Amino acid sequence: MIALSLAGIALISLLAQWLAWSVRVPAILFLLLSGLLLGPVTGLLDPDQLLGDLLFPLVSLSVAIILFEGALTLHLTELKGIGKVVRNLCSTGMLVSFAVIGAASYWLLGLDWRVAMVLGAVLVVTGPTVVAPMLSVIRPVREVDKILRWEGIVIDPIGALFAVLVFEAVRLGSQGDLIDHTLLALAKTVGVGSLIGVAAGWITTLIMRKDWLPVSLHKFGVLALVLVTFTLSDWLSHESGLLAVTVFGIWLANQEGLDLEEVLAFKEDLAVILISSLFILLAARLDLAQLWQLGPMVLVLLCVVQFVARPLCILVSTLGSDLPWRARALLAWIAPRGIVAAAVSASFAISMHEAGIEDADKLVPLVFAVIIFTVVLQSLTATPLARLLDMRQSAPNVWLLIGANSVARAIGKALADQGIPVQLSDPAWEHCKLARMSGLPCYFGNPQSEHAERHLPLTSISTVLALSPSRHNNALGVLHFAHLYGEEKVHSLRSSEQHGKANRESATFRARQNLFGADINFARLSGLLSRGGQIKATRLSDTFDWDQYQEANPGAIPLFVLDAKARPRVVTGPVTPLPGELLIALQPPREGATGP
Repeated sequence: MIALSLAGIALISLLAQWLAWSVRVPAILFLLLSGLLLGPVTGLLDPDQLLGDLLFPLVSLSVAIILFEGALTLHLTELKGIGKVVRNLCSTGMLVSFAVIGAASYWLLGLDWRVAMVLGAVLVVTGPTVVAPMLSVIRPVREVDKILRWEGIVIDPIGALFAVLVFEAVRLGSQGDLIDHTLLALAKTVGVGSLIGVAAGWITTLIMRKDWLPVSLHKFGVLALVLVTFTLSDWLSHESGLLAVTVFGIWLANQEGLDLEEVLAFKEDLAVILISSLFILLAARLDLAQLWQLGPMVLVLLCVVQFVARPLCILVSTLGSDLPWRARALLAWIAPRGIVAAAVSASFAISMHEAGIEDADKLVPLVFAVIIFTVVLQSLTATPLARLLDMRQSAPNVWLLIGANSVARAIGKALADQGIPVQLSDPAWEHCKLARMSGLPCYFGNPQSEHAERHLPLTSISTVLALSPSRHNNALGVLHFAHLYGEEKVHSLRSSEQHGKANRESATFRARQNLFGADINFARLSGLLSRGGQIKATRLSDTFDWDQYQEANPGAIPLFVLDAKARPRVVTGPVTPLPGELLIALQPPREGATGP
């Protein structure tokens, strides 16, 4: 029965994720709905009965992995370039939110002061996994988009760390000890967690750099070390494990020259599994009756979170900045809560309940109420508000090129020369470096990754060209971005002449490999460029039409056509450019020409 229940949770979480992907909304909504239907509404799922004594360790270990995953994205060097507003949001603004929400919880709901403080601390963290899909729909101006994305990235580990410290202070203070003793115990907890985290990070870095562990075991090895770090730190000093894994992740993220690409990819996959299952389990444990008992004051608290805490946070964080008031108003509206708040609050609630703290059982329902309220309200209203404030971006116009190889760089340079914004992406550093040296922006990494969602200008992209020599990379890019932008906006270049059937590629993907015509492939373009071929733009006219162009440039391969209004279109088959249009084509090398 237990195995059947766990399998059912896995299946339902998959369906929830798929449904969210289909309708382009944060997955958290359907995961929460699934948990509520299975638990409080129908009674089909009782996590406490299902897992018994394993529930708390499972939640704790899952939270530890989620916090480690968030910490892996915090590069301290990037803090210098994110701007004053983001730094304020993750420091003074965070403290303002904590104070307002904590005080409101205490005075409005009459919660135990310890629970109120922990609630305020937990709710300072916005959800980066919720913000990204929301921004792709809202499409706010670049400055607002950047601030919200970076706030989600940075405040994820910092806010979680702050919540852990507040929880520790509350837990130690609740024991009735003297202030000196409490401060000493807190210092011990922080010291043990920090030392264990740094030690784990140093050991892991040493193991990976010395190749003491084969690359194939890096992912499993890091996961095992995260779990050992958490449990060891907790054993040495109670509740210090979350701090230890957060420090562990930050240490690894800031080691120069350490290859964490495989680890990052693995943690993203693992995070999806944990988030999906954990959300359903936690939502199924909710006692809705407790919320009803608190009465209408819960709605007042939700309004305070949305209409008081966030605007005050933005007001304090943007003092002295040159942001227009419209941008500040939009920033004051968008702050959805997500997985970190839910997971951390669940772990804290169980610990506080075991310690006999009154109102501890109300912590999780209140956090989930805030999550549902902020996600639903802001998803429905943020786009109209951005439109009303004139804070939406103009129509997307950036062309994303998957690949930064010689072909992609040549095509990207030709488009950029015509004023078309381009964004290259490549997991090979050498290719990215050459692109950047040519003045082309290049994202180093996998454009389909969670990391790319935070760093690529996805809300500004209008067209995607898969130009990698790797069939695998092109296929992933086409499948991923076709859903986001529509199949007609995503095109792929063939990697070779006859690879499709030989590699058992789907007919759907082969049909999308239509860039520049049926006879054009990567090998052919690369060969022409290496032998001295050049991509040139030519304005056709009545005196120099398409027929004359072909006579003057035999063998030229049309790539793009810009109409009289400079609107570009991709060549995907036979084409006849009209007079007045600009033709961008690859002209083969002249006789006697040599490659660069």
